[in-house]
Amino acid sequence: MVVVSFPDAVLRDAVGDVAGIEPVLWDPGTGPAPDDRIEVVVAPYLGAAHKLAPVADLPNLRLVQLQSAGFDGVLEVVPEHVAVANAAGVYDAVTAELAIGLTIASLRGIPDAVRRGDEARWEALGRRTSLVGKRVLVVGYGSVGTAIARRFNAFEVDLTVMASKARAGDDLVDTVHGIDELAELLPHQDVVVVIVPLNPSTSGLVDDAFLSAMPDGALLVNVARGQVADTDALVKHAGRLRIALDVTDPEPLPDGHPLWTAPDVLITPHAGGNTDALVPMMAALLREQLTGLAAGDSPHHLVRPIVKT
Repeated sequence: MVVVSFPDAVLRDAVGDVAGIEPVLWDPGTGPAPDDRIEVVVAPYLGAAHKLAPVADLPNLRLVQLQSAGFDGVLEVVPEHVAVANAAGVYDAVTAELAIGLTIASLRGIPDAVRRGDEARWEALGRRTSLVGKRVLVVGYGSVGTAIARRFNAFEVDLTVMASKARAGDDLVDTVHGIDELAELLPHQDVVVVIVPLNPSTSGLVDDAFLSAMPDGALLVNVARGQVADTDALVKHAGRLRIALDVTDPEPLPDGHPLWTAPDVLITPHAGGNTDALVPMMAALLREQLTGLAAGDSPHHLVRPIVKT
């Protein structure tokens, strides 16, 4: 039997019985493990990097399974001999859904309409910007970026996508541009969506130079990580640019922070993956992962490989 810890009963029950798996309940953020036989730790949904330090005391641990696509900060606290897997695929559709929602809400003035509705006041919004026909750049073309691009394509946009390196296109685009083309492409975009992983090369990517290169009235959407964007630069360019953020730096964004009142800024509180689709999709990934582990297969979605001994 493979002993697997789940951070809460809801997820454990959603996964159900898996042959060869013995489940235990343990949130590493609450203290020492209840069973030193644990071989697989399913991390908590929120704050994994800040909660996983106690896994270092598990003598039999061989895999930490994250409930997030991102893994920033996790590899630094999980022992080097322990494999780490992310939740690749779980957040593709829901993050794409929010990216489109933030884009349309910002362009069509929905936040202004809500504010007027709160005042029970009918007032025309004026002629707002349509997404149809706009030039859209998706920066970060992994599985989530592809899902975002696919949904934008339905709005008849002029779509450009970008990854760390240029490569051949697919059924959506003829070419995947490299990040080295960013300065050349930014001045020609109406909407820029950022969905890169957080790492040393992307930290502060959206800086003053990045935002200065975007044309007046363009929209920046960040559904990546808060540290990907320079907050002071966002405040500086708010108003000249539209800005829609699901993530901020710092996070949570403190009460009274200038971003809250900056013009043409729309903020959601890191809500991209937190929907009613999360538990069923995460449970499906875990059932597949744990069934394979019980059968002796290597785990999927590794962001740190298994160390061969």
